[in-house]
Amino acid sequence: MEKIVERGLLYDFYKELLTSHQRSIYEEAVFQDLSLSEIADDFSISRQGVHDIIKRCDKLLYEYEEKLHLVEKFIKIQENAKEINLILDEMKQIGEHDLLMQKCDEIRVLSDGMIEEL
Repeated sequence: MEKIVERGLLYDFYKELLTSHQRSIYEEAVFQDLSLSEIADDFSISRQGVHDIIKRCDKLLYEYEEKLHLVEKFIKIQENAKEINLILDEMKQIGEHDLLMQKCDEIRVLSDGMIEEL
């Protein structure tokens, strides 16, 4: 997984476990792509302080994932729902029975709902 996507997912799942100060700095660094100097000016702290907070946040987010595996589970559920949709497409191509088609459509609605909720 690409590093920026991974950091974004980790942040989405675990941001509430960071302090508001950490969240603010992390968001400016990761999502707004501001330089350490720009962030340091915004928060009236040193560049080194910004760097340390970003590193600490990354470490915390990865540690939370190591313990809770929420991102891993999210990705697995998403992959499974997509696989269900592929199987349904195959079933619809094979079968012609109206009830089978109706049940395939119902399963697709459920699986699409799962993907949407994620």
